[in-house]
Amino acid sequence: MSGLDSRVASVESISFARGVPAPECLALEELADCARAAIERDGATALNYGPAGGYAPLRDWIADRHDVEPERVVLTNGSLQGFRFLAELLSPTGTVLVEAPTYDRPLKILAELDAEVICVPLDEEPTVNGGVAFLYTIPTFQNPTGRSLSTERRKAFADRARDGLLVLEDDPYNLIRFEGRPPPTIFELARGENVLYSSSFSKTIAPGARVGYLVLPTALAERVLGAATASYITPGLLSQAIVYEFIRRGSFEPNLERVNGLLRERRDAMLRALERHLPEAAWTVPEGGYFVWLDLPEGIKASDLQPEGVTFVPGTDFFCGPGGESALRLAFSYESPAAIEEGVRRLASAVRAAIVLNRAA
Repeated sequence: MSGLDSRVASVESISFARGVPAPECLALEELADCARAAIERDGATALNYGPAGGYAPLRDWIADRHDVEPERVVLTNGSLQGFRFLAELLSPTGTVLVEAPTYDRPLKILAELDAEVICVPLDEEPTVNGGVAFLYTIPTFQNPTGRSLSTERRKAFADRARDGLLVLEDDPYNLIRFEGRPPPTIFELARGENVLYSSSFSKTIAPGARVGYLVLPTALAERVLGAATASYITPGLLSQAIVYEFIRRGSFEPNLERVNGLLRERRDAMLRALERHLPEAAWTVPEGGYFVWLDLPEGIKASDLQPEGVTFVPGTDFFCGPGGESALRLAFSYESPAAIEEGVRRLASAVRAAIVLNRAA
């Protein structure tokens, strides 16, 4: 191996690409104990075939939390599966409105379905002239920007829902809050009228559990249950029972406080590193969640960057058309504060190299 090859091979990879929780965010011992307890307490149910809607005690807990009837709750294999069910059922009925930028995975699902999609800038009100299947929004600590809609914007969406616009509120980051007071959800403001609510336990307990959920009008819940029944013989009742055991024994809130502390430390490390190493750029300052949205200095595109051993997602991935060419999504959720500092330093070096090349061109 040459000296250069040896140096490159020794560079530790730092990932700002995926919204993955750091290993220490996972309550491994507690969840292992919950798995044993769930099987001992209710294994005859959790290890057998079951209803498409999911594990009944967890459905009841979620229903009580959102003040709805249990039959309106559908447990899914992560919240993205719930989005797919809804997109398959609803997108043939009209145009789907999405934020620009927005989470890239729903965009890919909608593209697979050949759905008609219109991107609406985050700071603009959507224009609705009829023929809209639904509006998809991530109002709290949005993926990819980390931004949150103001209470006024949420009220406006709730009003539009009451006027007939179907709104899908995707809310997996709501409880990952480091500071500030939580605003009401659109679902709460609209009292559930024409608002479909989606969330999961991926960020609050563990993504590998694959437990998401939908809160839907009864008629639509029945249609989603039909789609779920056609997709699999039984849901993952064991994972759902483990999540319920974790909640039942009172571990949910203390664990959430612990996880938020770990993630706040990482958020702060990224913001400090950006201020120190890349002050010529601009970025969001999220009050929670997993992501910072970085706008590069004028004239620099994400495709110009070749940071050594650092991965990120270019902003273009989060648009259904042009947009995001000079932006990056940076996930602070996985790496240690020290690694975040080093990763931003490398990223800043790549930005300055791109500036030099652009000036020389």
